[in-house]
Amino acid sequence: MNLPAVFISELAKAHQDASSCPPPELVVTFFEDLLGLMFPEFAFNRFPRENEIEKQLNVCKQELRTILDHNKDCVKSGISGLEDTFFEAFPAIRKKLIQDVDAIYRGDPAAKSKAEVIRTYPGFFAVAAHRIAHELLKLGVNLIPRIISEYAHRQTGIDIHPGAQIGDHFCIDHGTGVVIGETTVIGSHVKIYQGVTLGGLSVKKEDARVKRHPTIEDRVVLYAGATILGGQTVIGAGSIIGGNVWLTKSVPPDSKIYYQAKMTNSRGETDTITFK
Repeated sequence: MNLPAVFISELAKAHQDASSCPPPELVVTFFEDLLGLMFPEFAFNRFPRENEIEKQLNVCKQELRTILDHNKDCVKSGISGLEDTFFEAFPAIRKKLIQDVDAIYRGDPAAKSKAEVIRTYPGFFAVAAHRIAHELLKLGVNLIPRIISEYAHRQTGIDIHPGAQIGDHFCIDHGTGVVIGETTVIGSHVKIYQGVTLGGLSVKKEDARVKRHPTIEDRVVLYAGATILGGQTVIGAGSIIGGNVWLTKSVPPDSKIYYQAKMTNSRGETDTITFK
């Protein structure tokens, strides 16, 4: 093989300049082990005794420590013992996820059991990844949360940025094509269907540090295909946003937003149809 010397030099420099961040496979293994510890439905091995749980907790903690040791360039918070701080939040993360399971189970008549929700629902898997990634991001860990969220994105088709703030009892039903942007704020008891986008109006780099994505208050339902854009856009509590609605302005609490279409029959008569 006779490749140009300048190309070989280019590759060498790329390797020299590359971040010291660990390979994605290491991060994915940590996430899967952590999820399997919280929910045995995901575990290859069960840990029925308390000493086995404590041992596996230490395994997960060591996995995180190894990731952080390979990731010094990406940890900006300067927190010492960061893995201990993360695992102090572990009970609260699991509590939130149990509430999410309950919300999905109650919100979907097709769900036969909570075990089914945990094992099979992409919405739960994506939210589980988000809650873990979000906690790491809060501690000042960069890039690693994105690896976790993008892994969930590949597995489920649901794209949730780790920076998004999501309240309790969150339900994503079906889920394929859901996009939730970095500065989105979602309240509690919110339900989202497939194809919903919570995005930004601007893609300018200079807006990277401002709120670009909407706020969804408590008890809101967003039906399939709804698109809500803009950092100043607020969907008031208790509102229902119908399918395929496009919003760039706020709506007050308890609103019902639909879209209308014109239908013309074979006799040329026109009627208005309102879609939820």
